[in-house]
Amino acid sequence: MIRYRTWLIIATSLFGIGLVLGLAAPPSMVNLLSEEITALEEFASLLAPLPQFLVFTIIFLKNTSTLLLSFLLSPILCLVPVLALTLNGWLIAFVSTIIAQEKSLGFVLAGLLPHGVFELPALILGEAAALSSGTVVMLALLKKERRSLLLPNLKQNLRYLLIAFALLLPAAIIETFVTPLLLT
Repeated sequence: MIRYRTWLIIATSLFGIGLVLGLAAPPSMVNLLSEEITALEEFASLLAPLPQFLVFTIIFLKNTSTLLLSFLLSPILCLVPVLALTLNGWLIAFVSTIIAQEKSLGFVLAGLLPHGVFELPALILGEAAALSSGTVVMLALLKKERRSLLLPNLKQNLRYLLIAFALLLPAAIIETFVTPLLLT
């Protein structure tokens, strides 16, 4: 069985690949993503008039449910965790590059770092657990002798998933209550 540390390295590498691809993406991709960007702006405008506690709850539940869904779907060739890591890395780098050009690097850092200190480790911890779990489930389906690894692996990975959820709590608090103050 692969140690969890190795899964952390794999998850971090996938996220890093996404970052590099996002930095290398041509600015013209903004035109291709205009519908998605508009949808995100509309979603943000829907959240703006809501009470901050409700916004915090929505952010926390969205992030935890996304990690949980990735964990549950990981036995399907680990596609969801791989995509979650690379796409999140790509999106952060791509959008940050655009915003840094329009505003400043300081603006980007003020918007990302305070909650990202908690959210990015949560993403990597949770997705590493999903990769580990998905791989063990796939191996157990292929080889009967690997089935004895299922329960210990699940227990270990659920602990890491709970740690990721715990990290998402301060991330959501900071994203809701602190980040808006830093960006005004």
